[in-house]
Amino acid sequence: MTRQLFIRLFAAFALSSAASLALPAYAQDEPADSLIKRLSVEVLDSIKADPTLRSGDVSRIIALVDSKLMPAMNFKRMTAAAVGPTWRQVSSEQQKRLQEEFKILLVRTYAGAVTQANDLSFTVKPLRASIDDKEVVVRTEVKGRGDPIQLDYRLERTPGEGAGWKIYNLNVMGVWLVETYRSQFAQEISSKGVDGLIEKLADRNKSNAKRG
Repeated sequence: MTRQLFIRLFAAFALSSAASLALPAYAQDEPADSLIKRLSVEVLDSIKADPTLRSGDVSRIIALVDSKLMPAMNFKRMTAAAVGPTWRQVSSEQQKRLQEEFKILLVRTYAGAVTQANDLSFTVKPLRASIDDKEVVVRTEVKGRGDPIQLDYRLERTPGEGAGWKIYNLNVMGVWLVETYRSQFAQEISSKGVDGLIEKLADRNKSNAKRG
């Protein structure tokens, strides 16, 4: 598969992984690499077993992400990182709109990519981290029809209510998802400002919705 397809598939797998994270029994004490390993198996099994997910049923996917994603993933941090330094100057309403449109963009990406998951398997590599680390990178390898592909997760340990490891960035073949979107977002912000970026994302989402 091409690099672009795997970037889309990786975004898809990240979303579906996040959607499976709302499991309080594991949240506070499960190591980051064990979490990713368990989720890899659960998510792939779920996709293979559910015809509606494999077909890219957008309404089902959106409902799943809405109910599970936000409490399970530091999506605000992901969006802020993708927007870059301008995020600090953005109003709360603009931040809300950016998160909403960015989420829909990734959900649509997921809907278009899940059909690629049938022939995939994941291997989690040994974690190089100390017990006190607050942020870690869990490296995995995906095997399909072609050569093995590097897939990595950047996670942070969150305190308080809902404590546990949360994903805030994703890497495929050496390309981090947040950085990929940051360059795109920066061009739009430079040209048309934050409202222009929001409008661009909204238009893209509407176009994707029309195409189904």
